[in-house]
Amino acid sequence: MADLIGNIVKDVVEGVLKEILKKSTRKGTTRRRKRQARSATTGRYVRKTTKRVKAPARKQVSRRRTAAKRSRQRSR
Repeated sequence: MADLIGNIVKDVVEGVLKEILKKSTRKGTTRRRKRQARSATTGRYVRKTTKRVKAPARKQVSRRRTAAKRSRQRSR
Protein backbone atom coordinates (compact mmCIF):
# COMPACT_ATOMS: atom_id res chain seq x y z
CA MET A 1 0.00 0.00 0.00
CA ALA A 2 2.80 2.40 0.94
CA ASP A 3 4.55 1.49 -2.30
CA LEU A 4 1.43 2.40 -4.30
CA ILE A 5 1.12 5.80 -2.60
CA GLY A 6 4.85 6.40 -3.12
CA ASN A 7 4.48 5.70 -6.86
CA ILE A 8 1.48 8.04 -7.14
CA VAL A 9 3.30 10.85 -5.34
CA LYS A 10 6.41 10.28 -7.47
CA ASP A 11 4.37 10.45 -10.70
CA VAL A 12 2.62 13.64 -9.59
CA VAL A 13 5.92 15.30 -8.63
CA GLU A 14 7.52 14.30 -11.94
CA GLY A 15 4.54 15.65 -13.88
CA VAL A 16 4.63 18.97 -12.02
CA LEU A 17 8.39 19.34 -12.54
CA LYS A 18 8.04 18.54 -16.22
CA GLU A 19 5.28 21.16 -16.56
CA ILE A 20 7.33 23.81 -14.74
CA LEU A 21 10.43 23.16 -16.82
CA LYS A 22 8.42 23.20 -20.04
CA LYS A 23 6.99 26.65 -19.29
CA SER A 24 10.28 28.16 -18.19
CA THR A 25 11.82 28.09 -21.66
CA ARG A 26 12.14 31.53 -23.17
CA LYS A 27 9.90 32.15 -26.12
CA GLY A 28 11.00 34.86 -28.52
CA THR A 29 8.61 37.15 -30.28
CA THR A 30 7.05 35.87 -33.46
CA ARG A 31 8.43 37.34 -36.63
CA ARG A 32 6.01 39.27 -38.77
CA ARG A 33 5.89 38.41 -42.43
CA LYS A 34 5.16 40.90 -45.15
CA ARG A 35 2.33 40.12 -47.50
CA GLN A 36 3.45 38.58 -50.73
CA ALA A 37 2.68 40.40 -53.95
CA ARG A 38 0.45 38.59 -56.42
CA SER A 39 0.54 38.85 -60.16
CA ALA A 40 -2.45 40.70 -61.63
CA THR A 41 -2.75 38.32 -64.57
CA THR A 42 -2.05 34.87 -63.17
CA GLY A 43 -2.80 35.41 -59.48
CA ARG A 44 0.39 33.62 -58.46
CA TYR A 45 2.92 34.98 -56.03
CA VAL A 46 5.60 37.13 -57.65
CA ARG A 47 9.21 37.25 -56.55
CA LYS A 48 10.79 40.62 -56.10
CA THR A 49 13.79 40.95 -58.36
CA THR A 50 15.60 43.99 -56.97
CA LYS A 51 15.96 45.28 -53.46
CA ARG A 52 15.84 49.02 -53.06
CA VAL A 53 17.92 50.42 -50.23
CA LYS A 54 15.84 52.73 -48.05
CA ALA A 55 17.38 56.11 -47.30
CA PRO A 56 17.96 56.88 -43.62
CA ALA A 57 15.42 59.08 -41.87
CA ARG A 58 16.03 62.79 -42.16
CA LYS A 59 16.84 64.83 -39.12
CA GLN A 60 13.96 66.90 -37.78
CA VAL A 61 14.61 70.54 -38.56
CA SER A 62 11.59 72.42 -37.25
CA ARG A 63 10.99 72.33 -33.51
CA ARG A 64 7.77 70.76 -32.31
CA ARG A 65 5.56 72.94 -30.17
CA THR A 66 4.73 71.78 -26.69
CA ALA A 67 1.17 71.80 -25.39
CA ALA A 68 1.99 74.84 -23.24
CA LYS A 69 3.28 76.79 -26.24
CA ARG A 70 0.18 75.95 -28.28
CA SER A 71 -2.19 77.04 -25.54
CA ARG A 72 -0.21 80.25 -25.06
CA GLN A 73 -0.56 81.01 -28.77
CA ARG A 74 -4.30 80.28 -28.67
CA SER A 75 -4.84 82.70 -25.79
CA ARG A 76 -3.23 85.62 -27.68
